[in-house]
Amino acid sequence: MLDGDQPGYRYWSLVDPIWLPLNESWGDADDADDVAAFTQQFKMVRAEGGHLYAAHWCQSEVCNGGLHQFFTNSTGLLAPEALDAFEVIGLIEWAEILTEAMLFFGSPYPRERTKRQEFLAGQCGWNREEWNPFDALDHRFFEWLHAEPDRWERKADSYADRVSRQ
Repeated sequence: MLDGDQPGYRYWSLVDPIWLPLNESWGDADDADDVAAFTQQFKMVRAEGGHLYAAHWCQSEVCNGGLHQFFTNSTGLLAPEALDAFEVIGLIEWAEILTEAMLFFGSPYPRERTKRQEFLAGQCGWNREEWNPFDALDHRFFEWLHAEPDRWERKADSYADRVSRQ
């Protein structure tokens, strides 16, 4: 649990109330029904909370295992929402990175996890650069993140402060 002075507390206070309902709505994100259930539930939350929720999931997955992990897991269905979130929060570098990564899958972006996994299964090789089409983008993501202490949390808190005053 975060205390009020800890970086990330203010943004998490907007995410916490919607965390479980949204997480439960996406199922395995394997088919159109899972995606439809999630998008319906997502539309019901305040935009500000939704932005922070989507941005949190994306950055959390990338920090844990890179963009490859984000797209391989159920959370990858959030890519369009995370892109919007990065833009409104002011994380332009991350918005550019995510835009470039999403291009790998073509248009329209496949929200169903199995479709994204099929795209990624075509990548092979022994080196990470060979099997992970997002390796260079991961490096850019982490370079931005680690340029300052608590950079993500401070940006997210700043956005939470802005929208809370409105």
